[in-house]
Amino acid sequence: MGKYKGGLIVVQKNKRVLPFHSLAARTIGYKNENVKNPVGLEGAYANYINGENGKRLMQRIAGGIWVPVNNQDEEEVSAKDGADIISTIDVNFQDVAQTALKDQLIKSNADHGCVVLMEVATGEIRAVANFTKVGEGEYQEKLNYAISDAADPGSTFKLASYMTAFDQHKIDTNTVVSGNGGKYKIPKGPMITDVEHNYDMTAKKAFEESSNVAAARFIYEHYINNPREFTDKLYSYHLNERLGLQIPGEASPLIKNPSSRSWNNNYTLPEMAYGYEMRMTPLQMLTFYNSVANNGKMIAPIFVKEIRHLGNTVEKFQARVINPKVCSDATLGKMKALLEGVVTEGTAKNVIKSKYYTTAGKTGTAQLANGKLGYGNHGAGATTYQASFCGYFPADHPKYSMIVVINHPTQGAYLAALVAGPVFKAIADKVYTSDLDMNVSLPMNLVGNTQMPKPKIGDRKAAQQVYNKLGIKPLYASNTAATTGVDTSSGIALEDIKYRKGYVPAVTGMGLSDALYALGNAGYKVTVRGSGTVTTQSVTGGSYMPKGSKILIELQ
Repeated sequence: MGKYKGGLIVVQKNKRVLPFHSLAARTIGYKNENVKNPVGLEGAYANYINGENGKRLMQRIAGGIWVPVNNQDEEEVSAKDGADIISTIDVNFQDVAQTALKDQLIKSNADHGCVVLMEVATGEIRAVANFTKVGEGEYQEKLNYAISDAADPGSTFKLASYMTAFDQHKIDTNTVVSGNGGKYKIPKGPMITDVEHNYDMTAKKAFEESSNVAAARFIYEHYINNPREFTDKLYSYHLNERLGLQIPGEASPLIKNPSSRSWNNNYTLPEMAYGYEMRMTPLQMLTFYNSVANNGKMIAPIFVKEIRHLGNTVEKFQARVINPKVCSDATLGKMKALLEGVVTEGTAKNVIKSKYYTTAGKTGTAQLANGKLGYGNHGAGATTYQASFCGYFPADHPKYSMIVVINHPTQGAYLAALVAGPVFKAIADKVYTSDLDMNVSLPMNLVGNTQMPKPKIGDRKAAQQVYNKLGIKPLYASNTAATTGVDTSSGIALEDIKYRKGYVPAVTGMGLSDALYALGNAGYKVTVRGSGTVTTQSVTGGSYMPKGSKILIELQ
């Protein structure tokens, strides 16, 4: 229509992107007009993130210029920028969790699985990974199983059963239970069996070896005349309540009591003892274990710790206290000892144990019900199992708690220690070695040469942090130790990096961060190829090259 009659209306549309691609994608979530239920942080905090649209009446005048119109009848509305949501997720821990979980899912050819890593004292979720099998050896984040998948937890629930029996003085750690050949017949109820644990054992040993017969006998024989005494104690832990998470989609737990419609006097109580006849999500179970690590204080997990607008804090979040003390200090001490015993002497022995730090936790191998058909093999294939491990580390001063759940492993082992255990250990190992705030006290063994290692010139601040953690004394010198006579037998000589203008530093043998630090401070632009330590640099160290030139470094 021409420039005088026609018009152009420009509509700006913003698109949210995931800078770390698949990392925590389901937890970050989304919200759009085509999806009824919001997902993740994006869905929960959309009103904060989106901001508000502005409104102004404009007129186009000669020369194609748009100017505001002073319209008394229509009020101008200023646009408001959205806020920033500061999540608790640690990108590095998230990467480790996703990698370890996916590797095990592929190895076990499992249907799906999840991992949650939580900071004990704050309740902040540091990593949450969920994968569903979508093809042979291919897994994607489809559902957030950690918060939405409520199922029979299996033997991980024995923590609650034993805690209740200890706290109500029904049994003690040295109470002996008869293995009865690995069988226990509930009067008018089912036969409960143990494949391996068919001998007399103490309560401590029974917990460490995850005996179903022992758990059922302890709870049935002490509570059959008053089952509500048992279930009321479980309710005091608030296990029957949702956690009230900051993101949508949490499933409701089911912890039965004698008034429940599905309560059966012949079998519900003894089967609850070892984690059946109930439903809990992985995160709900982790929250209970975290209370033991947190000296009895049970707190609700959080995914968002702060909301900021234009750099200013609008709101800060702290974990809500669910129960200030789940049990007595005496019971707490017993449960900590039992959880550590699982790793040192019990079902998780030689799988999760580390020589550098202590771990406490419990294995859980549960059969999953097939709808109305119930448990077991109904001609439609092998029995469906859920393998899990829930615990915390370091056991002597816990900082992180974690749960790993893998559903329906069909290849290789199906026992929790062999399926979920390796995932827990792989993540815990990397978290422990990468978190410098943890009490790392690794022994330093010098073999052969008893002199301190020669430091490579690099980021002095980073080196100083490492030396402090390892207890190594830094020795400062204006020149090299050789020329100043510094005695390096009691420490490591550090020197300030000195650059000759126009001459390239030698970075061969350095890690990437140190090499970039040295070359960048010398004024060069760096291109990187490979990973590991620098093996070659395109311009030899000590060569003359103008500032601003490009240098290629290759790492292996």
